[in-house]
Amino acid sequence: MSAVEEISVSSARENLAGIIDAVGAEHRPVFLTRRGRRVAALVDADDLDNLLDLAEDMADIRAAAAAREEMRSTGQEPIPWESVKVDLGLA
Repeated sequence: MSAVEEISVSSARENLAGIIDAVGAEHRPVFLTRRGRRVAALVDADDLDNLLDLAEDMADIRAAAAAREEMRSTGQEPIPWESVKVDLGLA
């Protein structure tokens, strides 16, 4: 299997179990194509879970960066963590 393999949907039907085994063993996605266009991908389930976790982390990082930029542009001061805990009933 190459770094990124593409297989037609009709070919994948003929060897789906083998493709799934290869995806799991090699941890490389296989793109399914229809009329030469990518329409889906087979990815190891654990790899997808890891990718989703990383995507969520990246979204949090970007949101934090945007919040810091907004604070810089508006001159706002951060709220001290101790105040936040009190407001949330955690202290």
